[in-house]
Amino acid sequence: MKFSGTNVLITGASKGIGAQVAKELATYGLKVWINYRSKPELADAVKTEIEANGGTAAVIKGDVSVEADWADMIKTIVEADGAISYLVNNAGITKDKLALRMSVEDFDDVINANLKSTFIGCRDALKAMSKKKFGAVVNISSIVGEMGNPGQTNYSASKGGVNTMTKAFAKEGAARTIRFNAVTPGFIRTDMTDELKQEVKDEYTKNIPLKRFGEAKEVADAVAFLLSDHSSYITGEILKVNGGLYV
Repeated sequence: MKFSGTNVLITGASKGIGAQVAKELATYGLKVWINYRSKPELADAVKTEIEANGGTAAVIKGDVSVEADWADMIKTIVEADGAISYLVNNAGITKDKLALRMSVEDFDDVINANLKSTFIGCRDALKAMSKKKFGAVVNISSIVGEMGNPGQTNYSASKGGVNTMTKAFAKEGAARTIRFNAVTPGFIRTDMTDELKQEVKDEYTKNIPLKRFGEAKEVADAVAFLLSDHSSYITGEILKVNGGLYV
């Protein structure tokens, strides 16, 4: 795939889908900024792997739910590289609990970490990218933002908000030729899903038309496409990567 930009910031890129996205984008010659919040050793490991494979990477700390941290990250990247070309909003948390037992604090924490952080990132990236009138953003959402899920009213609300907010940003960014899209993964094999009992995974798999969990690389491939020049006429799209689970 072809990329006219030169660098990309991926939030929550020290593990899971974020780490795979970072590794994938580095293979296309982009300088990858690996964001982490609390475990620098994991981010450093991703950086080391990328560099061992001939890529270019840098580690950058920041809590994406904090507005000042976003300002500092964008400033650092622009000062180092002259611009920020791409952003992948991947960082997020879950605090699962049935709604009847969910506290307002649990609800607010997930909204702040998943939805508010994505808003700040999109807004600040739009400001920075507007100076060059070039850029693309991909927000990592979730299938539950489209279909809901018991025990995840907070997470479902946060990701549903990400989907519609992506469309709003796409309309605002279009005049500046800055594109905003989202990816909604279904069940993806990560450290988190690997911890599920086999019988639970088997039950989930029964409902997936392709009869398997997805791979993190398959999500990363979708992200790479939406950032690349090959999707230059695509904005405001919510791309499902779910094996047909929610069609």
